Amino acid sequence: MSVPRPRSESARQAVLEAMRGALSSSGYEAVTIEGLAEAAGVSKQTIYRWWPSKAAILGEALLEGSLPLVDLPMTDDLAADLKAMFAVQDDGETVALARALIAVTATDPELGARLNERLAAPIREWTAEWLARGCASGEVREDVDAAVVADQLIALGSYSALLGVEMDAERAEKLSDLVLRGIGS
Repeated sequence: MSVPRPRSESARQAVLEAMRGALSSSGYEAVTIEGLAEAAGVSKQTIYRWWPSKAAILGEALLEGSLPLVDLPMTDDLAADLKAMFAVQDDGETVALARALIAVTATDPELGARLNERLAAPIREWTAEWLARGCASGEVREDVDAAVVADQLIALGSYSALLGVEMDAERAEKLSDLVLRGIGS
């Protein structure tokens, strides 16, 4: 019985850095194992030995590296803020990334849970502050649970991504209206 060789930390970091670089330069859809291997200076076999898919590499790269910054709006207009939050998801690259992260979560629950905690935290924080502003202005009921609303906002975006549907302005408008009716005072 052969014992698998341990990972070379420098090669692992090179692959993760290659993934981050490929994401920023050409987007997730254009990432290939061959391209990652070439950029990292490792063989394809090395990558396949350590990761089951490019989605798994993405997950690890996002966990260990800096996250793409998403500017979530915070104004006095709750509806506009919510529509703008949904609009962040209105491009094919965001949909492709979200689908890849869903695939990672489905195939590696531990990594998925860690990714969810890291990626969802900014949305949860935004939602709590956004709802507090809405309560202060009297537009949102006092009994609305920020954690539940955040989970629903994340779920709406995830479901759209799972279907491969971009969050266009019409869809964002309808979803915003639905959410605001549910939490309104």
